[in-house]
Amino acid sequence: MDAKNRVTIPAKWLAQEGEEFQAVLNTKNGFITVMPPSTFADFANLLMEATNLSIADRRSAVKEFYSSAYPVSADKQGRVLLPEEQCQKAGLVGEIILAGIGNRFEIWNPERRIENSVKSRALLEKASEDLGL
Repeated sequence: MDAKNRVTIPAKWLAQEGEEFQAVLNTKNGFITVMPPSTFADFANLLMEATNLSIADRRSAVKEFYSSAYPVSADKQGRVLLPEEQCQKAGLVGEIILAGIGNRFEIWNPERRIENSVKSRALLEKASEDLGL
């Protein structure tokens, strides 16, 4: 990430120049998820369908989800400009890690990503064992 909070996105992750995304801060784990508008809408719909929440809580969750998102778009060099507030809360300065996850990607502080990876590997090992892999 450069000094202006611009992150270069791998070309294979971009469908077109000027592609628009939503950047959403994950406050619990401290990373930014970047997703196309259709994926963003899918997540909002999933929140509205969450059966373990009351209707009022679902609305509050969706409202928070939308208000925590920032629109970003790729420039001609394939960079997106991340909001300063999100970068500060995610601890993003200089070196970062991009982690692709299907139809979205995450932007991590390297130390936080390593901590999270240790937990994720343990979960994958357990799930693989449960599946007989």
